[in-house]
Amino acid sequence: MKNTWEKAQEFEKGWWGNCTNTFGEETKQLLYANRMGLKTFHNGKSPFNFDMKGKSVLDIGGGPCSLLLKCVNTGKTEVVDPCKYPEWVKIRYELAGISFNNIKGEDINYKYGFDEAWIYNCLQHVGSPEKIIKNAKKISKVIRIFEWIDLPVCEGHPHELTEKKLDKWLGGIGKVEQLTGQNTCKGKCYFGVFPT
Repeated sequence: MKNTWEKAQEFEKGWWGNCTNTFGEETKQLLYANRMGLKTFHNGKSPFNFDMKGKSVLDIGGGPCSLLLKCVNTGKTEVVDPCKYPEWVKIRYELAGISFNNIKGEDINYKYGFDEAWIYNCLQHVGSPEKIIKNAKKISKVIRIFEWIDLPVCEGHPHELTEKKLDKWLGGIGKVEQLTGQNTCKGKCYFGVFPT
């Protein structure tokens, strides 16, 4: 019999489907990135680029269309996600110079570190949000985060996140905002940049 996390992963895989039209999610990600303190710049081809100034980044739960795909001037970049996406997603990451590690965020146990760990629209889907944040703290200097809060548990989302829980796990005070349709985002969110 499948546990709650396994059922949530099946739901997530079905939600993404073949991953060919991710525009809606990428539109939302631009708002997430803004709230996480990332600034876009226009490189002559696209206004949606992020200059990482040589920093290394681990994207925990980055899915099939990580914000790292819009980053330039990076150090080591890696996406960690346990969902089984189509093979072409991994090839796309490889072509972009981004490592893809098909593991749970709870299982991160690297001997090397990153300048930053990014967590966005991820923690509702996982087995243990607190463990993922602990792992991110161990292997990064900074955590950038954007999460939806005060949403009840539902199919695909086995956790209800709150401002109080996230402040405790991150060891700081995040910002909270009620979104009303900006970049198609609606609901109460929590975000911030947390030195580890």
